[in-house]
Amino acid sequence: MITVQDFSGVYAEQPFMQGLRKSADQSSAGTDAQIRWMDCTGIPSTDCYCDDDAVAAIRKQIADAGITDAHGIHFFDNGNFHYMSKIWTDMVQEPFDLVVFDHHPDMQVPRFGNILSCGGWVLEVMKSNPFLQGVTIIGVTDHLVDEIRAELSQTCDAKILDKVTFIKESELYQIPGQARNDAIASTVQTSWRPWSRHLESASLYISIDKDALSPAYAATNWDQGSLDVAALKEIIAGLAASHKIIGVDICGERARDFAGDEYHTVQEADALNDRTNRELTEFLQNL
Repeated sequence: MITVQDFSGVYAEQPFMQGLRKSADQSSAGTDAQIRWMDCTGIPSTDCYCDDDAVAAIRKQIADAGITDAHGIHFFDNGNFHYMSKIWTDMVQEPFDLVVFDHHPDMQVPRFGNILSCGGWVLEVMKSNPFLQGVTIIGVTDHLVDEIRAELSQTCDAKILDKVTFIKESELYQIPGQARNDAIASTVQTSWRPWSRHLESASLYISIDKDALSPAYAATNWDQGSLDVAALKEIIAGLAASHKIIGVDICGERARDFAGDEYHTVQEADALNDRTNRELTEFLQNL
């Protein structure tokens, strides 16, 4: 099953994503529909922060679509809505590990109240989900790992650090004697295999923020890393060979008001994101 949650309208210029929307419109509204498109643009208080009323509205929308679990592929717009991973993993009813590809740790301590946010959703999952066994975050920029470790070590959440593994961006391609462009296959051997042996459970939920990818593969609304799609697919394929994949979500579109940057025009950004969304979808469907 593929579920698309459109919060900003950014998918309008992506032909592959619009193809999914057309398929969703043509399919039945019953529980056997394989593609579901949810218009979330009318739900207030969802950008970066998601208040309790918005969470309730989103959950109702998911339930009304006949979705009862976290299985399948979930798209939900740009990185401002990455907190959706928390809402989806709330539906997991078995022990699991969370594997996140992200250029940011998304483990910020709430600055006010306990409102769900794109910058703190991982921490909220770790605090509240009784089925979660551990978290691995891949591609995080180095200094943010150091900062979040320092912040959490000074709070009552210090024990949280025992359940999270960071694979820093600088560690992804540290292959002695090889140039970066020659190292895609070796990345799997040197980076993910050591920590994958320590995953606590047989089941995984995978969350992909495309800002972990190089600008050659995506145009997002946050600063980006250097991971390439081939390495991303290699890691996921390796995990799928030895674990049950419960579900996968994908975010990291451009901002709706994006006007171009040093890497992409608006048209180039849409074409690039559409191509990567298609490639990842086809790859995941064939795992």
